[in-house]
Parts: sequence; structure tokens; C-alpha cells
Amino acid sequence: MVDFNNLIDLQIEIFILMIIGYILRKINIISKENRKSLTDLVIYIILPANIIYSFMIKMDETIIKSGFTILIVSIVIQLGCQVFGKYFFIKTHSRQRSVLQYGTICSNAGFMGSPLIQGLYGLDGLLFASIYLIPQRIVMWSGGVACFTSTKGKEVVKKVITHPCIIAVFIGLIIMIGQIKLPNYLYVSIKTLSGCTMSLSMIVIGGILAEIRFRDVISKLTIYYSFIRLILIPLLVLFGCIIVKLPILVTAVATVLAGMPAGSTTAILAEKYNGDSKLAVEIVFLSTALSLITIPLLCLIINMVV
Repeated sequence: MVDFNNLIDLQIEIFILMIIGYILRKINIISKENRKSLTDLVIYIILPANIIYSFMIKMDETIIKSGFTILIVSIVIQLGCQVFGKYFFIKTHSRQRSVLQYGTICSNAGFMGSPLIQGLYGLDGLLFASIYLIPQRIVMWSGGVACFTSTKGKEVVKKVITHPCIIAVFIGLIIMIGQIKLPNYLYVSIKTLSGCTMSLSMIVIGGILAEIRFRDVISKLTIYYSFIRLILIPLLVLFGCIIVKLPILVTAVATVLAGMPAGSTTAILAEKYNGDSKLAVEIVFLSTALSLITIPLLCLIINMVV
């Protein structure tokens, strides 16, 4: 039987951090100018450190073989999410569409999913989660960032490959593939910066949340997005894994991670690149709140059918 305590605790932690950001904005400790500076700090320092740290996993022949299946599944899911993001929101305004596309491509599987998977399925599950996240981390800082750019062709490529987070992905891949061991002082510095990711990201989101009305959070568009992100995508993944008869742990990890809410970077990038940051915060907030219900139900369904 799955223990949901870790899930509940993590989701409550996320909301507490959002509330802190909300209060700090309301009492003007975080002003609009300060929030933009915090956003730059997250994008240029904290997130790159988190990305590099996430690639610091030990690889051997056994891990490569056992993780190959989950890697292929993750790649297929990313391709599917690209299609969903492109066509499911085609009638929305361009600023809204960029946010919804990114939110469909990039979930909160990194910040929220990894500790949840460890709590539900142990260290083997955490290893699979780490491998699952590799394609998403690459896509979210390449095709994902491109969702917010108005340039095309070579300009998009140039803008994406020079982004600090995609540079961090390249560095991380080199470290992981080459199994490079960094000096301890550098490793500890990266780990410490990485540990600030969720707290700073959620505080920034809370600050943006302070400038919108709560009744605007629930709308046809945000509910429609949440249905796709939290229900449609993970159910398609679950039944796809069952059809091809994948191992139980691979099926469970892929399905739970596919059902994570919108990633906090949706709001961070919308704020940075003049996207609809209001809508971005709304879908992050609502999908995270609804995931308190959908993720436990998803776990129950997995237990019943696999």
C-alpha cells in the first residue's frame, strides 16, 4: 500500500512557500523591481546549478540497461506533450498559448516528482525518476524556452543554445556521461545553490500571485489545462505502458511523473520573457492544488491495474 504522507507534506510545503511570497509582496518587501531581480537570480544562477546537480548520478552498465526503457518512455512522452501543447491550445492568444504550451511540455516532475517518487517507490524509483527527467530537462530549456521567443530560425537556435539553463544541461550531460568527479568545494557549492531552487521559485510565484484575483484562477481555460496536464496525459501514459507490457516500476514512475502539475519555471519564464505571467501563475497554482486530489487517485489506479 502506497504511503501518501510524503506527497501531502511536499504539496503543503509548496503552498507555504507560495504564501510567504504572497505576504512579502503584499507588505512590499518584494516589489515589482525586486521580483524581476529575483527572477533573474533564479534563471541565471539557481536553476543552472539545480540542472547540473541533477545530472550528477552514478552510471554503470546495470543502471544503463535498467534505465533504458524509462528513458525511451520519457522521450515518447515529451514528443506527445509537444504535440498536445501545439494543437490543444491553438485558439488561444499568442501570449497565453506560449504559457500553456510550456506548461504542457514541462511539468513539476523535477522539483515535486523526484522526492515523491522516492517516498512512494524507494531508491530504485528515484533512480528511474532521475533518468526519466533527462529528456524533459533538455526539452524544457530548448523547445520549452523557444515557446517564449518571437524570433525564428537561426535566431531561435542562437537564443536557446546561449541560454544559461541549456548551457547547464550540456555541462550536466558531460559530467554524467564522463562520470567526472568535481572538486568537493565545487560540488558542495552547486548542491547548496540547487537546494534553493524550489523555495526561491515558489516565493517568486507567490509574489506574482499577490497581484491577481483568486476568483480569476478558476476559469474554463485553467480547468481545461489542468485536465490535460493532470488527467489526460498520465492516463494515456498508463494505458500505453500497459499495452506494451512494461515493467510495473517503470509504468508506475512514468505515470506518476507524467501527472505532475505545471512546473514553477512556467511562471518564472513567463515573467522573464514577457509572457502572460498572470495566466502562468494561475495554472501553476490551480494544477498544484488539484494535484492534491489527482495524484493520490492516480496512484490508486496504478495499484489496481498493474
